[in-house]
Order: sequence, then structure tokens, then C-alpha cells
Amino acid sequence: MKAGKLPESVLKRSVLNQLHMTADAQSVRPAVGADFGAVNLQSGETVVTAVETRLLGTGVIKGASVYAAMNNLACSGARFLGITVNLLMPTSANEQQLRECMQEIDEICVSEQVPVLAGHTETVRSVTEPVLTVTAVGVRGKKPVTNSQIKPGMDILVTKWIALEGTAILAAAQEAELQKRFAQPFIDRAKAFSGGLSILPEAAAAVQSGAAALHDISEGGIYGALWEMAQCSGVGLTIDLKKIPLRQETVEICEYFDLNPYKLLSGGSLLAAAADGNGVVRKLEQEGIPAVIIGKATDSNDRILVNDGECRYLETAQTDELWKMKHGV
Repeated sequence: MKAGKLPESVLKRSVLNQLHMTADAQSVRPAVGADFGAVNLQSGETVVTAVETRLLGTGVIKGASVYAAMNNLACSGARFLGITVNLLMPTSANEQQLRECMQEIDEICVSEQVPVLAGHTETVRSVTEPVLTVTAVGVRGKKPVTNSQIKPGMDILVTKWIALEGTAILAAAQEAELQKRFAQPFIDRAKAFSGGLSILPEAAAAVQSGAAALHDISEGGIYGALWEMAQCSGVGLTIDLKKIPLRQETVEICEYFDLNPYKLLSGGSLLAAAADGNGVVRKLEQEGIPAVIIGKATDSNDRILVNDGECRYLETAQTDELWKMKHGV
């Protein structure tokens, strides 16, 4: 199988279709586009969990897996209880590398005020680079926020800029190559995008202002996130490509490496659906978070991308563009 996310057909056939025992209390069942699980308690609250695994190799933002798990949980509208950490280290690693990894995890947790509840750390001969798995745990009230709640006519909006995480990884891992064309301040700005991977503030603000569904834009980029969100609710989409926000650094670095920024790892950006998208945008802007409406959900099965009057169909989620790079990421 190819590196990266499983094709949707394989995911359904060999993963989701193999899961036959599900609890009656589950309010979110495993599905395409469902990035968290939820179980209803007799108290009326719901326990929510989300998990993320990343390799911590060259060029990888080591705290990204922590943010990815937190971001997935935040998209459920849950209040955080904490995270658990599972870290597998290769035998070639040393204690200083282990200490640095845990310090970075701790810094993120202190910043976001989310405690580490438990974990497991082990040295394994079969891994060649550190593997970090983070599980986020939280609770939410009776009002659910899931991607199955999108209705035709709802606005689709995006926060900040897409492809921030992928751009930061490319700038760090391919810095020497990029120096052949770009000035150092340009590269440094791109590398600094790694500091904006949390979507916790915008997720909370979007829920407060009435968003029906939230989805973090991660592996597979905005195209993958749009497909998964629409697939989960069974709706169509009409998206204006020109309205999707991009940083100039992302545009130029992707052009240099012949990558599609719309399919690039986009941690740090939130996709949302709301009946009153303008109200959500206003709330986000009041919190200092840029956001823009990029299209609408429709009652069609078609997921359409509009670019200067030309229309084409959105494809099922594809392999992230980072996997096209042969070296350094």
C-alpha cells in the first residue's frame, strides 16, 4: 500500500466494515470524516476521544501530533480533560532525545492548559525513528457537534490559512534547497508557521456562535477535509477556489516543488459549516481569528470546485502532497 492515508475504498472495506461490535451509547460511530469517538453517559454528558500518530523524523514538527489530537477533539465541542502519550523510540535514540521530546509535549500542554494524564514509553528494535501517539480525552454537554449534521444551504468557512503545517515542514526540511531561490527572511517566515497549529480558540468560538460541524484540515489538505466533511453528512458542495485563503509563502514554495497547496498538510486551519456563516465569521474576527466563507453545502451528490467560472468535481481524499517529496520530509 502507498504511504499516507488509506484510500477511502480500502478504509471502508478493510477497516470500517470489520468493526461489528459498537456500543449502544455511541453517539458518533466510526466513519469517513469522523475524527473523534463519543459515548453518552447516564449523567447526560458525553465522553469524547481523538487519537493521532506521527513519526518524529527529520523535518517533522514534533508537537504536531499533540496539536492534531487536540484539534480533532476540539472539533467535537468538548471540554478537555487531558491527553495520554504513547512514545516508541528506536534503539539508536538517546536519553537526551527522549527528554527533548517530552519537554516539547509538556510545553504545549502547559500553553493549552491540558494535562498529560498517562502514557507509555518504550524502546523498540523494529522502529527506525520515534513514533508518537497522542490520545485526547474530553467531555461535552448534550448538544452534539458532528460532521453528520451539515444540511443543504449551510455556509462552509475556513479559518486562517490552509497548508500552514505543510509549508513549515517544507521550509525547515528543504531550507538549503529553498535558499537557491528565496531570501532567508522569506524562509524564516514560512518556518514560523509551525507556531500556529492550534485551532482550539477558533473551534470554541465557532461552537459558541452556532456552527453545526467542525473539521480540522490536516493530512490531504483542504480538498481531503472538504470531501470527508461532505461524505460524513451525505451532502454536496459548491466551493469557490479563489476564496480559499493561502499565504504567499505557501504559494511560492509549492510552485517551487510542483506541489498542490490544496492537497497539502494543513494543521492550524479549521473547516466549519453553519446556517449563519457570517455570524460565525464575525465572532471569529472578534476573537482576532481571520475566517472566510468559501462556499455552501447543497442537496446534490456533486462536490464542485469553481475557479473563475470554470467548474470541476472534487475527488475523493488523495495522498498528501508531502509524500511526493523524496528527501527531507
